Amino acid sequence: MFAEPQDLELLLEIQRIDLTVLQAKKKRAELPQRIKVMMLKKKRAEIQEKLDQVLELKKRSDLELTAVEDEDRALEEKQQRAQEIINASGSDYRKVESHSKEMAGMAKRRDTLAEKILALNEQLDKINGIRSQLENAIAASEAEESALRAAFQEEDDALVDIARRGLDKKAELERKLPADLAALYEKTSAKHGGVAIGKLDGDRCSVCRSTLEGGRLIELRSSAPLGTCPNCKRLLVIE
Repeated sequence: MFAEPQDLELLLEIQRIDLTVLQAKKKRAELPQRIKVMMLKKKRAEIQEKLDQVLELKKRSDLELTAVEDEDRALEEKQQRAQEIINASGSDYRKVESHSKEMAGMAKRRDTLAEKILALNEQLDKINGIRSQLENAIAASEAEESALRAAFQEEDDALVDIARRGLDKKAELERKLPADLAALYEKTSAKHGGVAIGKLDGDRCSVCRSTLEGGRLIELRSSAPLGTCPNCKRLLVIE
């Protein structure tokens, strides 16, 4: 296919930039601290999920304790009123007996409620202990992540800068190419992991190293200065 000599130089330079950007991104993704940070985030999400469950359990327990304590206070007030009636009843034994039985029933219920309040408070103590452990684990994980980020931030920023400057330069060079040739390069690059173009090295493709013989080689040379490798389908510079 037709291409100016400067177009070929641009394509090769663009590919060099693409490979540099890919290498920087790969190195950035494989930074051991970054992998550790990802593991910390995943573990922290699991801890947070448990913490959310614990907080929901605490909420339900708090509501139940409030309801039990409200009932106990209400019974206490009723006991006080019943005692006042008894005190004011004098020799009215029927009234005294009636309210005494009522007080006994309330006292029995309050004993049950007292046991429940004790059990709920013990349960809340356990819940708060687990909550504290989980919150401390999250705080420790966040501190560890912060320390890791500080340790690799400079290297990470440098790799980000390499990729950014590379992409800026690539965009600048692509504007100098014919639009159809730039589009063909990008399409081929996407299919082949960033290696879109090679050179015809004698009778071989410099990328896939396959040998081209006879008519296939003649046909490829006839498409100079730019053709397509019949084996790997990458663009080939034919000198």
